[in-house]
Amino acid sequence: MKAETEAPLKAKLFSKIILLIFVIFFNSGGVLAVNMTIPNTLIRGTVGGEALLSVRYNSFSLDLPVIKWQLRREKSVTVVQSIGTDIIGTLRPEYRDRILVFENGTLLLHNLRLFDDGTYDVEISITDDTFTGEGSITLTVDEAISRPYIHMESSSVLELSQNVILNCSHDNGTRTTYRWFKGGKPLSNVTRFLLSPDQKLLTITRVLMADDDIYTCAVENPVGNMTSLPLRLTVYRRSSLYIILSTGGIFVLITLVTVCACWTPSKKTKPPQRKPLPRLYDHCHHSPIKHADDLFPKNAEHNGINAVTSLYILQQKDPSMDDSSSNSIGSPSELDNPPCYTSSPSYNSCLNQPTISPTHSSYKYI
Repeated sequence: MKAETEAPLKAKLFSKIILLIFVIFFNSGGVLAVNMTIPNTLIRGTVGGEALLSVRYNSFSLDLPVIKWQLRREKSVTVVQSIGTDIIGTLRPEYRDRILVFENGTLLLHNLRLFDDGTYDVEISITDDTFTGEGSITLTVDEAISRPYIHMESSSVLELSQNVILNCSHDNGTRTTYRWFKGGKPLSNVTRFLLSPDQKLLTITRVLMADDDIYTCAVENPVGNMTSLPLRLTVYRRSSLYIILSTGGIFVLITLVTVCACWTPSKKTKPPQRKPLPRLYDHCHHSPIKHADDLFPKNAEHNGINAVTSLYILQQKDPSMDDSSSNSIGSPSELDNPPCYTSSPSYNSCLNQPTISPTHSSYKYI
């Protein structure tokens, strides 16, 4: 009886040992199957860049593997199918000149586009192997972020108790997240600081004097992050503004008065003008006397004796003289106008004076 019960136990133990050995051989590649490993199941790429979907496989067969990559959609799209590195068939138009397959099954995508984002399934099979190696890799494709900036509808100078909305804006970027900072410290939803669900908008209700600070926003996505330039919010009380404006106006007025009082036009020292030497004219007939011989008489020789010719002095004749000499006396208007001398090239003044005939003057010998 005891021997009959021990026989079934030995049969069960033997079957378990055989099953265990089969499992060990299967996991170690002892059976005819492709063993695939994937180092990284999540790859992040940038628009215009490259993405390497890396896989490795092991097999006892020396035949070339058949590699098939598909992009998971509602209906899977075949990206590429190859025998080793030789591509089978014709690639879809959106993948032409952008695909490269390596011997170990790795796929390289060039010039990434946004529609390349998704999960890729890979199958590697060999004819002599019973089981096919399978795996999947997720690829994310994002656009790089441009530098964000803080946009606001109103001025950055706010009156006490005023409301303001700050918008963290940027031109490029996908799958972005936002964070706000006040004075370098992160902001969160509080009573007066309200953030939109995506945290792109920051609303400050009834600003206080303590809200006078520097604000920045940071934008992040899977391929990078950028921080905006700081924005200064200035909060004032209306009475304080009036005091500031009046004080500034008075200061500007005092400055202008001081500058006007101290400023004097610069006086340039002019060199003294040289007065031209007077030029003597003979009774305004525009004949200047150039030589001293015209003023002083020459020595005359009389009976062999050099005598000094008497000087002639122009002398106005006494009006009480005989009327017989009236031919040698000018009219009273002529006598009142002495000879004109000028040093200017213009002779208008001389032309306006009446011409005095030599007969109107008398000479006296000395």
